Amino acid sequence: MIEQIDSPGAPPRPVLAVFDFDGTLTRHDSFVPFLKFAFGKREFNRRLLRLALPSLRFVARRMSRDELKAQLIRTFLSGVKLEWLQQHAASYCAQAWPRLMRPSGLLAIEAELKSGAVVTLCSASPALVLQPFADRLGVKLIGTELEVVDGVLTGHITGNNCRCENKVLRLEAVYGSLLQFRIRAWGDTRGDHELLAAAEDAHWRHFHPTWRRGRLRVSKASNPGVRDAHTDLHGAGKPDRSMNTDDQQGA
Repeated sequence: MIEQIDSPGAPPRPVLAVFDFDGTLTRHDSFVPFLKFAFGKREFNRRLLRLALPSLRFVARRMSRDELKAQLIRTFLSGVKLEWLQQHAASYCAQAWPRLMRPSGLLAIEAELKSGAVVTLCSASPALVLQPFADRLGVKLIGTELEVVDGVLTGHITGNNCRCENKVLRLEAVYGSLLQFRIRAWGDTRGDHELLAAAEDAHWRHFHPTWRRGRLRVSKASNPGVRDAHTDLHGAGKPDRSMNTDDQQGA
């Protein structure tokens, strides 16, 4: 974590409260269940079969998480109309909300908003899918951007998958230098380490059951915005490399 000391007599810096979404505010990943909801069980399973070989390559460490994510998006969202996706995202939010969202996370967002903080979700999931959730929460949203041409999704990501150091870079692109803020951040996977390292108040698996929280250790590096952070799980279980885990490792 960064410890930024304000100059004597200087006005307090505004607070930027940044929440990861999947696994932090939610009980499990939201994107893959959204795809199943939107396409229906039969079509979802049919398309999922195309990912069998890429998933095996990922498990064998011959494909990166970002490459597998890109393959997932190409398989399901190539040629999909933007309006169709937005309609299903809104329906999914309404249907999944009661079972998906962690009540303690919702209370934390409400408290940050009431305190006057600037509150944003920062997620590797597609922003188009999470927009209804951000709207309902009344917060800003930074997520992985999907390419749209003439109202149709191409199946490609615009820019980079919003995880790891890209979370910090995206925040800087939207808000400018993060040093002007007091950063409070919440995350739960390897994809959140750099975000938590850039924060003065870092919360690791804060809304999880105690036995799953483990401990986050931050190491010093030359660039405070993307310093390394390491997780000591202390019996919280080893993360697997499957695509549809509860926290999806910040995919």
